[in-house]
Amino acid sequence: MLIMAAKGTPFYLDPTFWVAVCVGLFFLVLVWKGVFKSMGQALDARADKIKADLDEARRLREEAQALLASYQRKQKEAEEQAEGIIQQARKDAEAMAAKSRADLKDRLERRAAMAEAKIASAEAQALAEVRAKAADLAVSSAEKLLKGNLTSADHTSLVKEGIANMGKTLN
Repeated sequence: MLIMAAKGTPFYLDPTFWVAVCVGLFFLVLVWKGVFKSMGQALDARADKIKADLDEARRLREEAQALLASYQRKQKEAEEQAEGIIQQARKDAEAMAAKSRADLKDRLERRAAMAEAKIASAEAQALAEVRAKAADLAVSSAEKLLKGNLTSADHTSLVKEGIANMGKTLN
């Protein structure tokens, strides 16, 4: 403005002066209407909302971390419980296997004892049959001796025949 005034043009005819006056008046109207105050309030409200959002985000983050820690604890507990179940199952399987082995051993021993008893019974029966056959042969030989007059040659042949028959019967 001073430069214009130095050239000899009055300041009120300069367009720059009028633009400056209009801008000044515009700001005065804004101040008078309270626009700056409402802008400040809007900015304060925006700042409060951002702060509340940040607080909410911080709270949600803390909740998420607590929830994550809780899930991690639960997962660890579940893994420990699963490990316990596996160990118990192994112990149970080992106990069942040992019991099965013992039961099998008992059954085999019982079957062996039964087989031995059957063998002893068969031996006793065979021996009884042999004795019965020997007794029958002795009775029949005695009967032949008693029935007739036998010569010494007949006696010898009867004894040899009885011994031969006894050998056949025992085999």
